[in-house]
Amino acid sequence: MSNGLGRGLGSLIPQKNDPLQAPPPTVLANDGQAIRVSTDLIKTNPRQPRSQFAEPVLDELVQSIKEYGIIQPLIVTRTADGYELIAGERRLRAARVVGLREVPIIVREADDQEKLELALIENIQREDLNPVELAIAYKQLADEFNLNQEQLAKKLGKSRPVVTNTLRILQLPGEIQLALVNGEITEGHAKILVGLDSEQKQFELFHRIKARHLKVDDTLLEARRMGGTKQARVQINYQDKDKEMILRQFFGAKVEIKRIRRGGQIVLHFNNEEELGEIIKKIA
Repeated sequence: MSNGLGRGLGSLIPQKNDPLQAPPPTVLANDGQAIRVSTDLIKTNPRQPRSQFAEPVLDELVQSIKEYGIIQPLIVTRTADGYELIAGERRLRAARVVGLREVPIIVREADDQEKLELALIENIQREDLNPVELAIAYKQLADEFNLNQEQLAKKLGKSRPVVTNTLRILQLPGEIQLALVNGEITEGHAKILVGLDSEQKQFELFHRIKARHLKVDDTLLEARRMGGTKQARVQINYQDKDKEMILRQFFGAKVEIKRIRRGGQIVLHFNNEEELGEIIKKIA
């Protein structure tokens, strides 16, 4: 009976490849064969949810690729003149920095929704998006494909409250969102700030957090003294959110249901006269 030792150490330890050379294609059992193509033929995914790529992490990947090449193939879909990236943008960027002429890819058929979902889910699984990017990606997926929060949560494998709380980060003023992206405050701070009932209070506590280096627990105490967060937090009416989505699908426009005592308002948004005309036609 033969064993691994008879093949020598070279067969047991992966050998370093010259990343500028093209090693044989990799075969993946479930996804078919990985082929190698020129990096010039691959366009980035315009629906990529990441807007920032941390330089230290990218530098580490560049060094790894210089030494070992790209181990995990990029996922792409075919276009008329090449390929469009679905997942693996950081690997593609690093490969171009290194100067790789070719990279391994796996071709998949995917529509716009699947491209966004795959790019988003890859980053979620890698915990690779900051909280604001994650919220924007959730909103983009919901808005572009008319998904209510229940459908969105199911598709992402998240609970509905998790999706709702993530989306609520976008209610914060831009300056505070930027501070969250830059690491000046944490997601825990942000969730407390969004529970205050005015931008003035949010900014007041935000500046206090930075000046006093408040921890999350201390921030929560401060927020309660200011009237938050349970009292000030907007109560999410899930039934109304689903009704808004139904109306949005009908009118082709953003719709808000605002509760006022026992009644309320339905607010239709339009961006130009053409959209207003289309809404009026549907009402008529």
